[in-house]
Amino acid sequence: MPAKAPDGLSAPPERVDVQPVAKDEEIQRRLQSILATTGWFGGPGVTVREGIVFLTGTTEKEESRLWAGNLAKNTQGVVAVVNEIRVTPSKILDFDPTVRALSDFAREFIGLLPLLLVAAFVLALSWGVARLTVWLLRRLLLERTLSRLLREVLARAGGILVMVAGLYLVLRIAGLTQLALTLVGGTGLIGLVLGIAFRDITENFLASLFLSLQQPFREGDLVEVAGVTGYVQRLTSRVTVLMTLDGNQVLMPNSTVFRSAIRNFTSNPNRREDFIVGIGYEDSIAFAQEVALKVLADHPAILEEPEPLVLVDRLGPATVDLRVLFWLDGGQHSWSKVKSSTIRLIKRAFQEAKISLPDEAREVTFPHGVPVHMVEPASAAEPAAAAAAKPTTLPETVATKAEAGLQSEAGEIQEQARRSWTPGENLLTPSLPPEPG
Repeated sequence: MPAKAPDGLSAPPERVDVQPVAKDEEIQRRLQSILATTGWFGGPGVTVREGIVFLTGTTEKEESRLWAGNLAKNTQGVVAVVNEIRVTPSKILDFDPTVRALSDFAREFIGLLPLLLVAAFVLALSWGVARLTVWLLRRLLLERTLSRLLREVLARAGGILVMVAGLYLVLRIAGLTQLALTLVGGTGLIGLVLGIAFRDITENFLASLFLSLQQPFREGDLVEVAGVTGYVQRLTSRVTVLMTLDGNQVLMPNSTVFRSAIRNFTSNPNRREDFIVGIGYEDSIAFAQEVALKVLADHPAILEEPEPLVLVDRLGPATVDLRVLFWLDGGQHSWSKVKSSTIRLIKRAFQEAKISLPDEAREVTFPHGVPVHMVEPASAAEPAAAAAAKPTTLPETVATKAEAGLQSEAGEIQEQARRSWTPGENLLTPSLPPEPG
């Protein structure tokens, strides 16, 4: 069994040449040069006597010390290696790696300086062209009756496209073609991510743009949207503001308005109203129709065209129901007031024509019979007094004081809307082009 080598010595070789192949001086010179070139050792020293190599110096890593020993062992003409290189810890504050990194960065920056100058020039040119594009689009869109928000969005969208094209050109110049393609494709991805993150805000904003383009209503129109009826005050980038008929301000999201069915009562001011009136079975239907039709024809708020109608609707339990249909100008008259006036006048006309207006029949069962008691007849003076207390005729006026005229309340509600505070810019008000001169 071979003897174990002492510390710091390599194991003895299996065979020792009697005639050395290389001289000690050549081995020493060669190893000294290699250790100094690596820069891994502090004060490296190599001494060779009779083919035995003595290594001295310091190093920061154990791997470097072993590497030096193996190097000397594998050198031609070396019989044995005495490795006395000491492993010492590195400095607490060693700035050499930092200095080398800064030097490398400085060399790379100087090499990229021409490319950076070209990229800066292209970006500056793109920024200038983008600003010019925005200015030109604003001037061109001024000739169209578009809202200020829509005109600004279109103009800035053109400027953003120019900037994206400039950035794509810079990346192509830098040789980053794949990154440039990713940027162009990523703009749509970024838009998708933002659309998901701010879905409600984005949906309302896009709906405001489509509503301002299509203009299904104008400021001051009476509309019904999603069960809410009111006058349009304004359309903002987020909501549509309505003033209801009872004076309340409703802020409805534009996405709801865009998806809902919109009833615009102002686009066609003519409106048809109807109601049911019941007459007795003993009355003539044709005569009752003529009486009601005469009231409709004489009413100043009811239109002649389309002509009013009085139709038999159904046979009820105690009445024959007539449906009265008529048209009126909703821009001038109130629907509810004209309907109230018409019902009142038809009731008066039926009473004057002796046409009965019976109540619904009700059946009452008396399981133990109906007790009958004889009463003294009333004196003739009592019916006369009761008849004198109740008026026999109704007022001849078309509108009573309670109905406060038949005019539309649109002006009053719009005046309340003007006095109320409403947030946001009105997109329904078009930006007019500047006057010449």
